[in-house]
Amino acid sequence: MHPRLNIAALAPELYQAVRTLDGAVTKSGLDKRTLHLVKLRASQINGCAYCVDLHVKDALADGMDAQLLHLVAVWRESPFFDARDRAVLEWTESVTLAAETGIPDAAFETVRAIFSEADIAKLTIAIGTINIWNRIAVSSRMQHPVGMEKNAVAP
Repeated sequence: MHPRLNIAALAPELYQAVRTLDGAVTKSGLDKRTLHLVKLRASQINGCAYCVDLHVKDALADGMDAQLLHLVAVWRESPFFDARDRAVLEWTESVTLAAETGIPDAAFETVRAIFSEADIAKLTIAIGTINIWNRIAVSSRMQHPVGMEKNAVAP
């Protein structure tokens, strides 16, 4: 797979606007664990290797457990995730897959049982933001770094 185009260079003002939104999400008051789970799960769903790689590395750097990160894709089957994590992951999946899920009332009730309406709003914007990044990265075929220990040539 080869990169298609450099969206940051071709639409710098819009790209910067997304970066600004992402910075605002980071400063929104949502905790790092929640944001890491949102970013990783949405990126997995959207098939964004660049973002999965980036967000796993970021989560590890912030001290998240590697086993937990390995199990995000199968969170329903793992006891690693508490009720808060499960609400975040359920809401992330429902919002990311809105065309398929219709964002069901059950998912909303699950997240509302744990989060305030203001935090649900922030969480929803965080999910939307990572979905924007995923679409930028996947559509432009952004490449994640490849370790030299595999004798690979980085793009």
